[in-house]
Amino acid sequence: MTRGKDRDLDAAPAQFTRRAFLVGSAALIGAAGLAACSPTGMSMAEAERIYGPLPNERFPVPAVNIAKVDPKYLRRRVRYDSKEPVGTIIVDPKHYYVYRIEGDGYATRYGANVGRAGFVWSGEAYIGRKAEWPVWTPPKEMIARQPEAAPYANGMPPGLNNPLGARTLYLYQNGAYTLYTIYSTIMPETIGKGVSSGCVGLLTQDMLDLYDKTPVNTKVIVLKA
Repeated sequence: MTRGKDRDLDAAPAQFTRRAFLVGSAALIGAAGLAACSPTGMSMAEAERIYGPLPNERFPVPAVNIAKVDPKYLRRRVRYDSKEPVGTIIVDPKHYYVYRIEGDGYATRYGANVGRAGFVWSGEAYIGRKAEWPVWTPPKEMIARQPEAAPYANGMPPGLNNPLGARTLYLYQNGAYTLYTIYSTIMPETIGKGVSSGCVGLLTQDMLDLYDKTPVNTKVIVLKA
């Protein structure tokens, strides 16, 4: 298994506190306006377009509140050294990123949240199944841990409140489901954080982008946290 290398991470400055980020962002917007372009990401105008509402979905998806997302977690094309074939998905739970290898030393990078399973499971897998607006059925282990999930033992219908969201990619090994998923979320405040349950979540707008480019049998590498 090869581990890719994100050159942006090598050059990243020390992390700022959330308060410092908010104060700095406010100052930047005040000085340069909403169309100002960050040196490390997309312009605010572009972000509002990419993360805008999705009214034509089965369950209309609201726009992302960009103010709740650290700009470093917004989708972008980055230099990423990897020998993996185009289309390979690499999950980096330590840095809260998911990469799609694009070839020629580049990858599309998505910000993610990571749940318990995302910190304890690593290895190679493949996309064994895909689903749009899936039914969520909590595993017995989760119900034992979180009794509030018991009412959904037979499945929660799809919808905006469903934990798997609009799209889900299911990871398999040797024909067996690993219980590990990459799913979509409408909760921007969770991106770049550990969440109480689940595996790895992307903003719905990012997940639709990844989902549409990812066929069944796509290789997935989950790095150690």
